[in-house]
This record gives sequence, C-alpha cells and structure tokens, in this order.
Amino acid sequence: HKKDVQVPICPLCGDPVPTARDVSPDVTVGAHIDQFCKSEKKKIYTNRCSYKNCKKKELVPFSCGVCKRNYCLKHRHTLDHECSGASGGGGVPPRSLAAQAAVQRQQQQQQQSSRSVPQQPRTNASQLATAVQGDMSEDEALARALALSMQEEEDERARAARDATGSNGRNPARSGISVGGNGAKDKCNLS
Repeated sequence: HKKDVQVPICPLCGDPVPTARDVSPDVTVGAHIDQFCKSEKKKIYTNRCSYKNCKKKELVPFSCGVCKRNYCLKHRHTLDHECSGASGGGGVPPRSLAAQAAVQRQQQQQQQSSRSVPQQPRTNASQLATAVQGDMSEDEALARALALSMQEEEDERARAARDATGSNGRNPARSGISVGGNGAKDKCNLS
C-alpha cells in the first residue's frame, strides 16, 4: 500500500483529475482535456495576413514597421506587400528615403572637405607621365623598369647564395642552441 499518492492536476484549467490506481495519469488528464476541461479554447493561428487575396494565418504576428499591418512570412517585407506607408498611399518607400539621406550626407561631407582643403591645380595624365618618366617614351620606361627588376632578382639570388655558403661553413655545435643542465652530459644542442 502506497501512502504517497498524488492526484494529477489539469495544466489548462487547474482542476484535480481523479485517477484510478491502475490507470496512467497521462491517460486520464488527456481524457479530461478532451471532454471535461473548462479552460478557454484559444485559437492558435489568429494572425491573418493583410495582403490582398492572401488567406494564410501565422502563429506569430509579423507586423510591418512602416504600415503597422500584420503579414504572413511570404509578405512580411515592405517590398513583398507593396507597402504604402502609414499615410495610406503615394508614400515614398523606406529604402528610397534611406538612399536620399545617404546621398545628402555624402554631399555634405564633400562640401565640408572641399572648404577645408585648398584647391590644387588639376593635372592631366600626360603631365603626370612626364613627371614620372622624364623625357623617355613609354617603351623606354617599360624597358628600364624590366631591367631594374631583373637586376634586383640577380642581387637577391647572389645574396641567397652567399647566405647558404656562409651557414654551411660554420661549426654545427656552435650554431645550435644549448639546452640542458650544468653538466656536460646533460646538455644538448638544438640546430
């Protein structure tokens, strides 16, 4: 005989549900909910889409930030439901307003920067080329740049060859890092 017997309580209405000893409480609570429960039956899908000819209902409301109407997942964006704004018609889409504001800020920044920086005389491309190349033609400048590049590559190879022969001629015991204790048998060289 069990002294610790609990009566299950309906999670919807809070009433105790009488249950026999040999019957599972889940079964009796389920039957109570289906037949005798006094809780208010709420509709789950109450958020109907406001788009024309759309009959979808959603569990969670999706309201537009501009026109404040409720829409389904398919029509929740302002471009999807042809949002006319809070005015009801003829409004400017929010993206256009944002673009206009960005252009206006950019123009203001350009005006401020042009006021603070003195105007320098503009030079065309041919003047810049003569400043860099001097009296050389484009072909001569290209040939000189290639020659300088090849010379730099040869210098790098020679420097690498010197470094390689210089490191091979050293004593390997001296080139390594000494690790270990004070005694000679505890030390080792890492190279």
